Amino acid sequence: MKTLPADAQATAVLNEWAAESESLLDVAGLDLSGADISGADLANGLFTESVLREANLSGADLYRSHLEGAELNGADLSGATLVKAVLDRSSLGCANLDRADLGSSEMWAVDARGASFRHGKLDGAGLLDVKLQGADLSNASVQQTSFQVVMDEQTVVLGLAGTVFGPASVVEGDELREITGVDLEVWLNSRGARVQVLSPQRPQGQ
Repeated sequence: MKTLPADAQATAVLNEWAAESESLLDVAGLDLSGADISGADLANGLFTESVLREANLSGADLYRSHLEGAELNGADLSGATLVKAVLDRSSLGCANLDRADLGSSEMWAVDARGASFRHGKLDGAGLLDVKLQGADLSNASVQQTSFQVVMDEQTVVLGLAGTVFGPASVVEGDELREITGVDLEVWLNSRGARVQVLSPQRPQGQ
């Protein structure tokens, strides 16, 4: 670890974890603001309700990690692996997720306004009630991705490619307009995306 957090309890937990090979990191509810744990193996880690403001998690392996309610505003998650991670109710405001792999991740009620997902992978992810106003999804990949998000004119989708399930919502002035199907395709693709909107999935047997 290059930089430890200012919080003494969080530092003690990190040091103990680092000293034990193959141990599971449990920092639920702790303040790791500004910590540098880039490139670390954090798979299955417990970060529920953790504060990770401005933390450096670039290149870290967060496979199946629990980040419910975590505060990640301004954090660097570039190149991180977040496959099957759970980020429900987390805050990703202005976070850097460029080139991050969020395949099959769960993102419900997430505030990702101003976050950057450039060249990221969101294949099979569940984005449900995710705020993406001002976010940058340039050249990100979406395949079979639930895309029930809120966007605005500052949301960048140039090069966004793949298939999504709507509906999404767009902020227009003081109004919030829901769009799906062809309307969602037009909104995205007129802004440089290459996205196909799929019909809603039907339960088995119907």
